[in-house]
Amino acid sequence: MFKLGIIGVGNMGEAIIKGIINKKILSSDQVLIYDKIEKKAKNISESYGVGIAKSNSLLSKLSEIIILAVKPQDLEKTVNEIKDNLTEDKILVSILAGVSSSKIKSLLKVNIPVIRVMPNTPALVGEGSIAVSFEDNLNNEKKEYIKSLLSALGKVYEVEEKLMDVITGLSGSGPAYVFTFIDALAQGGVKKGLPYQLALDLAIQTVLGSAKLLQETGEHPMVLRDKVTSPAGTTIYGLHSLEKHNFRNAVISAVEEATERSKELGKN
Repeated sequence: MFKLGIIGVGNMGEAIIKGIINKKILSSDQVLIYDKIEKKAKNISESYGVGIAKSNSLLSKLSEIIILAVKPQDLEKTVNEIKDNLTEDKILVSILAGVSSSKIKSLLKVNIPVIRVMPNTPALVGEGSIAVSFEDNLNNEKKEYIKSLLSALGKVYEVEEKLMDVITGLSGSGPAYVFTFIDALAQGGVKKGLPYQLALDLAIQTVLGSAKLLQETGEHPMVLRDKVTSPAGTTIYGLHSLEKHNFRNAVISAVEEATERSKELGKN
């Protein structure tokens, strides 16, 4: 019996395997994978030494914890292939965006724990924000074990499932907002004469360093902002321009609209 089975080894599926193996949370012989693209599964197996199942059905039979890392449109087909092998001692973990645990449970034959997880793409480098919601009847030992597996991807936050849509809008989609901001910051430098690569490197390090400063000091973002802002200095002029162009409102609206879209997708 394998400790962990992963169905779907795209970017996020591979990130889970990479983190778990590299951080020695599990050994490679405790992990089994399946992907409908055989070549992809073979490449992952060769890279990390994990086992390959011949089918979803076999993986679900041989694994204690099963992670669904497939596309939402493949959910019903995948569940139909594994549900006959799901017994009450198994745990199902879903990282499918916009799919509720109740939706997955409605497709199953037995009442097993279904855990919903919302990672984001920085998980690919072990720096993700990982939201996880558990069922009330899951004991603490199993919860902590699942969280230890997810810690391979970054920082884990236990939340109520009703918050998953807004978490999707904030941290799930958030990297795209940050990448857009970084590029805009760099393009501002280019407009005033910097070579693009230098401007981009400066923008990346500025965002990275600012986030680390905020994290390590624990101060409110506006307190740190004010420490950079001198009377009649360059920063207040730049901030005034951001305010004139509704920067804060644009970011708030982005989270709001992405949240609503997540809710819409969950109804389909």
